[in-house]
Amino acid sequence: MVRIDVRSLWETDDGASIHVTYGGRLIIPAAVQADFADPKRLDQLDESRYYFPTNPLFETGSPQYAWLNMLVSVGVGRRTSTGVVYQIYEVA
Repeated sequence: MVRIDVRSLWETDDGASIHVTYGGRLIIPAAVQADFADPKRLDQLDESRYYFPTNPLFETGSPQYAWLNMLVSVGVGRRTSTGVVYQIYEVA
């Protein structure tokens, strides 16, 4: 198991800054570790074969994106040959 601990600064297309922090877990079963480690096979690896949940928090001073400051969310990560892709969902 890998503990995820990320702090990043995002810039929107219209120039707003959003500070994003998230923790999470990455659990890669032994049966898929070789595929997960190989960029040539990674994009074909079904993300349901490993566990990669996150809990993003957003902070911004931008009035246009201020709604993000109140958001509670969860995410699911997927590793690709070019980086990581997240699906992020609001918890209502």
